Amino acid sequence: MRREDLQQALGEIRAVYTELANRPLDRACQASTGCCRFQLTGLTPHLTKGEALVAAKGFRATGRKELPESDDGACPLLKRETGRCLIYADRPFGCRTHFCDAAGGPYPRKQVLDLIRRLEEVDRRLGGDGPRKIEAALAAAMEEIH
Repeated sequence: MRREDLQQALGEIRAVYTELANRPLDRACQASTGCCRFQLTGLTPHLTKGEALVAAKGFRATGRKELPESDDGACPLLKRETGRCLIYADRPFGCRTHFCDAAGGPYPRKQVLDLIRRLEEVDRRLGGDGPRKIEAALAAAMEEIH
């Protein structure tokens, strides 16, 4: 894929994130990071290829080169020392739509289905094969952007 096409696709992912933020869906994230501890929630975000590339670029922008080993069931993007997301501005759609009960529960699918479809379309254009668990999606994206 040409660099310009990739940049356009990543811009489209970010545009989806911006549109989601501008929708009047009442949520109140407490930044407790409970949703980042997958072993507690039993839920793991799944990322399309475009989302994973945006997240990987955000991760690389922190100066880090490799994802940390994680055996505690927490998100690989959670900074353990502070309990904060390393890539909050570039966090995936699933993290933005708060499956966390404390934040208001999951967004009603019918209110975000158009955005999900846009993410899926970008995934197809990038040659993705559908959403994958965050760890696998990030690992593949990190390899792709070297």
